[in-house]
Parts: sequence; structure tokens; C-alpha cells
Amino acid sequence: MVAGKRQRGAGSPLDGGWGWVIVGCCFMVTVCTRAVTRCVSIFFVEFQAHFGADYAATAWVHSLVDCTTMLFAPVGSLVGNRWSCRVAVMLGGLLSSCGLLLSSFSSRLEFLYLSMGVLTGVGFALCYTPAITMVGCYFRQRKALAYGIAMSGSGIGTFVLAPVVQLLIELYSWRGALLVLSAFVANLCVCGALLRPIKPHKDEEWAEGEGKESSFTIEKVAATAASTVEKPRPSAAEEVVLSSCFLSFKEYRFLLLPDFLGMAVSFLFLATGCSLPFIYLVPYALSVGVCHQHAAFLMSILGVIDIMGNITFGWLTDRRCLKPYRLACYVFSVAMEGLCCLFVPLLQSFPLLVPFAILYGYFDGAYVALIPVVTSDLVGPQYLSSALGVVYFLHAIPYLISPPIGGWLVDVTGSYMATFFLSGAAMVLSSLILSIVSGIRRCQRRVSAVAEDTKHEPLPTIASDQSECFMAVAS
Repeated sequence: MVAGKRQRGAGSPLDGGWGWVIVGCCFMVTVCTRAVTRCVSIFFVEFQAHFGADYAATAWVHSLVDCTTMLFAPVGSLVGNRWSCRVAVMLGGLLSSCGLLLSSFSSRLEFLYLSMGVLTGVGFALCYTPAITMVGCYFRQRKALAYGIAMSGSGIGTFVLAPVVQLLIELYSWRGALLVLSAFVANLCVCGALLRPIKPHKDEEWAEGEGKESSFTIEKVAATAASTVEKPRPSAAEEVVLSSCFLSFKEYRFLLLPDFLGMAVSFLFLATGCSLPFIYLVPYALSVGVCHQHAAFLMSILGVIDIMGNITFGWLTDRRCLKPYRLACYVFSVAMEGLCCLFVPLLQSFPLLVPFAILYGYFDGAYVALIPVVTSDLVGPQYLSSALGVVYFLHAIPYLISPPIGGWLVDVTGSYMATFFLSGAAMVLSSLILSIVSGIRRCQRRVSAVAEDTKHEPLPTIASDQSECFMAVAS
């Protein structure tokens, strides 16, 4: 009996133990992927001056890194599901390190599109989603806090790497800085080696009933769709091929949920606006007379406050009073981030840009930490890997086109006002869409619950009333 219990506990999420090592590995993965991607904006002026390109052409480097990372996020989920998250992260670390190494020898801007934009982006994609998924496998009760700590690597990495990268550029030029970043990103292989696989038991229930309604809805819709068509029994030779197809179908059942579809639309607008400030904050600060060191320091401020947003929102939304309102907290943080961007054109000095960096960084850390949490709450832990792959995939096209559009607006208007207005409006619209969809779905659930209660009213009461009437007439 004791041995059986030990065996069961060894395979179940522990909310601690080796789970904190997984959190540390995911932390380093976010440092090496998202923080390095943010620091590409520091190379913006260097690339523009060396290659003699305009804003729009130079912005394609950053947008391709972001786009490829998100576009290939489902591939990272697929590799993690088919083999293991360890294999995915180690392979991604090797590819991304090679991409930065090749970028340091680039002689044309188009070569940077391939080496840094595509190769490094594919490597980041193979690392990012599997590492985040592993945290959800090891944590249930303290999931939001674990994600907050893990995702804070983006902010801490930005805080540390921004001035370091600026110093490396001044000492060794942008080529030497990329060589150092290539060696740093190679640490992803070490992080991947520490990702110990875990296989929770199928009969294990989610903590505090979390995700039961979503799981039931997914299973019910999938069962209904399967029962409507009567299919002939496949032969033994065909069963092997069909099993892999059905496995893929089962992994993406959550796509049938209306709540997930509404969230997917809001993610498209969020991704359109959220990347622009990280690309154009430093060039905008330089354009209003802020020196290079202070402009890079703005990114550091944004990064360190990002950490506070990650951890504090993760801790707060794990509290019992706020746990049912995680989605509302996410919507609020996105809306506040959009409002901050709308006021950027009024801030034309370093002391005025500091409050923007503080507020934007805090709410950016808040919503980034809550994305995997609200996704897990919606689809359930068993679909988290595939769902995160789809969620980050939806960021791909906006990440690709929004930076060049922002650069084109700068080239046309001669100022950054339209670019930051685009960023703020997109994020405010994202929060509004998700609020409206959530409100409509909540009303529909209430109507359905009332109708279900009315449908199942106890009939014995009516029958007893009728019998009493007959007895009265008879008497």
C-alpha cells in the first residue's frame, strides 16, 4: 500500500520539489528568448546606420524574430508532445545560438532576416512553449505564482541585458555583441537537459475543480461531433495511421470552445500593439533628445518593473478572493497597457518617460504571466501545450507586420505619434473584445442554467397537487 502511494505521488504534480527547478529553467528560457528578442531593439540604430536602411526595412529584423518565434510555436508543442520538452528545448537552443553566431558575420540586411529573423526565431519557438508547458505540469495550487516567477525572466533579462548589450556594442561593435549573445543563448541546452518529464495519472482530478467545466464541454462537443457520423471500422493496417490522426484531433478539441475563439480574436489585436513600444521606445527617446545611456536605461526600468508585475499579479491571482477573476485581471492589465501607450507622444523628456516605463512594464508583466494561467483555466491542463502553441501562433502575423507598419508610419509622418497611437488603440480594443465576449458567454451560461433548472423541476409536486384536487372532488 505504501509503495503504491509512493509510486502514485512520484508521477503527480507536486507544487514544489523538482517543480522549482523547472520554474528556474523556464525562467532562464524566457531570459534567453524574450529578453534577447527585446534587446534586438538596441541594435536598431546600429543596423540602420551600418546598412543605410530606413525605419521600415530595419524593423523587419525584430518583427521576423518575433513572428517566427510565435509562428513555429505549434511546432514546439508538437515536438514536446511527440518526443519530450527536453528534446525540444535543447534542439531550439542549438538552432538559436547558431542563428546569432551567423548574424554576427552578416554583410547585408537581407542575411540578417534569415539568420537572426528565421533561424534564431525557430530556435526560440522550440524552447518557449515546451518550457512554459512544463511549469503547468508540475504546479496546480500555486500555478499563477509559479508562472509569475518563470515569466519574470523576461523582465529581469531585459533589466540586465539592456545596459550590458549597449556596453558590448560600444566596446566590440554590434558584431561582437552578437557573438557574446550567441554564447549566452547556448545555455538553453543546459536548461533543456534539466527538464525532467512528468506523467500525471489520468484519474487524477484537477485541484479545486479547476477546468472541469471546460473539459466537460470539450469532451461533450467532441463526442457529439463524432456520434453524428457513423464510420466503418478500419482495418488493422489502417488503425496505425488513423490513431495518429485521432491523437492530433484530441489534442486540439479546445478549438471548438466559443470562449477560446473569443480569446483568440483578442490575442490578434493584443499582438498588434504589444511589441511596438519595445521596438520604438529607445528610438523615440533618442529623437526627443535623450542620451543613449538614458534611453537604454528606460528599457532597464521597464524590465525590472516587468518583474514586479509578473510576481505580484501571479501571487495575487492565486489568492482565493481573486482566483475566480483571473480573466478580469488579465483584461484590466491589457487595457491599462494600451492607455499608457496613448499618452506617450505627450512625454518628451527622460523624467516624463520614466513613469511610462514603470506603468507599461508593470502591466506588461501582469498580462504576460496571466496568459498561460487563463489559457489553462479555459482549456484544462491536458490541452495546455497545444493551446499555448495556438495562442502564440496567433501572435505571429501581427508580430510580423506591426513593426514595419510602425516604421512606415514614422517614415511618412516624421514622428512616432501615430505608431504609439496604433499600439495603444490595438491593446484597448483587445481588452474590449475579450470583455464583450466574456460578458455574452456569461449571460448565455446563466440563461442555460435557468432553462436547465426549469426543465428539471420535480414533477411529483404537480402530481400530488392533482391527486389532492381529485380527492377534493370525490369528497
